[in-house]
Amino acid sequence: MLSERELAFIAIHKDSYPSVFKFVCRRVESVDVAEEIAADVYRIVWQKWADDSRPDLPYLLTVARNLVGNAYRSRDRRLALQEKLRTTAVQRFGGDSENVAVQDAMERLREKDRDILQMAYWDELGTADIAKVLQCSEAAAKVRLHRARTAFRKHLPAGANSTTQKMGV
Repeated sequence: MLSERELAFIAIHKDSYPSVFKFVCRRVESVDVAEEIAADVYRIVWQKWADDSRPDLPYLLTVARNLVGNAYRSRDRRLALQEKLRTTAVQRFGGDSENVAVQDAMERLREKDRDILQMAYWDELGTADIAKVLQCSEAAAKVRLHRARTAFRKHLPAGANSTTQKMGV
């Protein structure tokens, strides 16, 4: 049986989610990011909600706007780091090196694929540990890693076979 607070929260979510989601969608680059941010809005509202007041739509949109700003800053930091890594690779190894090809291929991957490859190769985690981090089965982690490797190979230039062999991709 749900408490009054839980029932009220469900009603708030039902009434306002479409508006919050549309608000976020117009401000971010993908539906996946919009869904994640919209979910975070309600997580924050649940955590901060006092029983004596009902959060109104302007409050929810303010929370959403703040989360969108956080997402922009996070994205900008990630892109700046990727560019710094690429620039360093070009300076150290030259623009045509395999290191630069790897950086470029990693940059083109979806975040999920890039993350699992980094866990496997940078952090040297096995599939069992990756599964724990991703909170999924080991079989699911193996499939995700296989898909990420396939996507990585597609983004490498044609002559980069030695890179994929060295990485076991």
